[in-house]
Parts: sequence; C-alpha cells; structure tokens
Amino acid sequence: MLTTFPLGRIAGIRIGVNWSVLVIFAVIAFGLAAGRLPDLYPGRSWVLYTLVGLATALVFFASLLAHEVAHALVARRNGVGVDSIVLWLLGGATQLRGEAPRPAAELRISGVGPLVSLVLGGLFVLLTWLLDLASAAGPIVEAAAWLALINLLLAAFNVIPAAPLDGGRMLRSLLWWRTGDRLRAALGASLAGRVFGWLLLALGIFWFLWTAALGALWLALIGWFLALAATDEARQARVRQTLGGVVVRQTMTPDPVTVPTGLTVDRFLAERGFAYRHSAFPVTGNGGRAVGLLTRARADGVRAERQPDTTVGEVMLPLAEARVTGPDERLSDVLPGLEARPERRLLVLEDRRVIGIVSPADINRTLEAMAPGPGS
Repeated sequence: MLTTFPLGRIAGIRIGVNWSVLVIFAVIAFGLAAGRLPDLYPGRSWVLYTLVGLATALVFFASLLAHEVAHALVARRNGVGVDSIVLWLLGGATQLRGEAPRPAAELRISGVGPLVSLVLGGLFVLLTWLLDLASAAGPIVEAAAWLALINLLLAAFNVIPAAPLDGGRMLRSLLWWRTGDRLRAALGASLAGRVFGWLLLALGIFWFLWTAALGALWLALIGWFLALAATDEARQARVRQTLGGVVVRQTMTPDPVTVPTGLTVDRFLAERGFAYRHSAFPVTGNGGRAVGLLTRARADGVRAERQPDTTVGEVMLPLAEARVTGPDERLSDVLPGLEARPERRLLVLEDRRVIGIVSPADINRTLEAMAPGPGS
C-alpha cells in the first residue's frame, strides 16, 4: 500500500496515510454526526454532533496507528527491520524489511496488534462508564462507547486464523513451529485466508441481493481483499522459497548507470533519462559514494520551469530512506524490502559505493533461469 500523505515518524518509523483513508474517515464522521448521534440524542447542536463525529474518527485512526506501531516495535525487538506504516481504507499495513527469524518471534509480532486493540477497547469501556457517571453529554458518551466496540471488534476480527490477518500470521507461526517448514506453514495460512475471504465475499453478495443493504457490499469488499491478499502471500512465499539459496550478487544488475547529485533535473531527463530509459538511477556524491536514488517519477514531478535550477540531490530519495543491501545477502531475506517500497529497487553497496541494483525485472529473470526446462 503506497503512502499519499507522509505524517512524520514515530520511534524512527515513517508513518504515512493513503488517500483511501479520507473515504473511511468521511464515512465514520458523517455517519456519526448526521446519523447515529442525532438519532440517539436528538435536539442537540449540529456543531456538537459534527465535532464529536470528527474527533471520534480521528481517535479511531489513532487506535489503528497504535495497533500497527505495536507490530513495528515488537518486530524491531525481534530483529526484523521496519520500513514504514501506512494507514489505508481497510486498516493499516506495517511494511517489514524481512521475516521473523523464529516461530516464537512471528507469534509475538503478529499477536501484539490484536492485544493492543483489546486493551484499547477495555480502556474505552472504562472511559464510557466514567463519562456516564459524570453525566457527560450523551453524544460524547456514545462516541466513547462506539470506540470501545470498534476496538473490541477489531481485536476479534484480527485474530481469525486466516492470512493476511494477524490471526493468519499467528496460525502460520504455529504451523511453522509444528512442522519446521516455513513454506508449508505459509501455504496453510494462505489457504485458510482464501477460504475465509471467498466465504465473506459470497456472504456479502447474498446479503446484498436479499436485503439491498450497503453494509453487505462492504463485507463483500473485505472478503475480496482478503482472498486476493492471501493468494499474493502464497505467491511471495513460493518465490522466497525458490530464491532461498540465491545471493544478491547473482541477481543484481552490476555497475548500473549512476547520476551525480549536482546534475540538474533538465540535464538528467535529456541525458540519462532519455538515453537509458531506466526508471530509477543510483545517485552518487563526492568520491562516488552513494547518497540516494532518483526515479523518473520524481524527476518528472518537477515543473518544467524549475528543472534547470533544481538538482538531482534536491529531489532524490535520500539513502537513509532507500532500501540498500550487500552483495552477499540472501535474496530471499531482502525481497520483502523490494516489494514494500514504491520505487521497487534495492541498491547494492560495498563500502558505500554502488556496485549493483536489483529490480523486479532482475528477480523475474532469476526465477526464469531457475525454472525447470521442458521434460525436466
């Protein structure tokens, strides 16, 4: 899931929001302010309804963020790097740079998110009770009760043992511990996710045809997403298994075309961008050391009148935010980092000098070379 609006960092982890969050934010805020709150507590000021609706939507997304931050912090404590967190239409996504080293670590990483949601749900139950005791305004008490319910439902839904839900990852960790086979465990959790997703989709469609309720379409959308995501997880698991014995040096494109940091964007587009037709270029500074990565999209995003006065260094992705690896790292270990980032490139460095680059085309070429030939 791609970031549309960066929000900054929490504990050094980049936080972003996808544009689709605006949709669900509006649905929650409007549904509370124009529907649920006036229906339950009529005769109050529309300003109160609106402010409570907006505040509740904001706190809901803060709860989602707490859920994902918990995943990220526990992942880092268990030796798994974290790239970023993105909130989007159906919740949040923590983009990890690798896989858990052991089943117990994966169980901790996946289980902490629902645990945080459960705790938040309990805290909002307590808050609802205290607000009611204090005779707070009805809409405010209702907002706290809604947040309690939604966090408890989030915790319950996420522990369903079906990938890509947290419960699916917990199932994968248990299957991995029981069988000792990571791929078999991933395929088992993926199968559970596909079955659950298609069941939700079928239930949503049947419900909509029977009642014409819009909530049924939402259920069908969630089921469709889960089925596709579970299928993709199985594909990624098979790819990582296939590439298990391959190191980055065997896959990378060696000695890629680089761009000096002081080059202006107009010259880059005229010289490198046009001549080589690549979509990403490593950027080098003094002494030829890597300082970042420039994509064609970033260069094209500079207005034409500013291109002669804007340098590559001003628009590149800094090295600290790019995905880098060494030439002797296992490809299966760094593959999640390639898939998680929008630029979809890995810079291969040795003593901070660029010696190669890995793109999806390089991965596909390696997979084709490893595929058994006809009759084998």
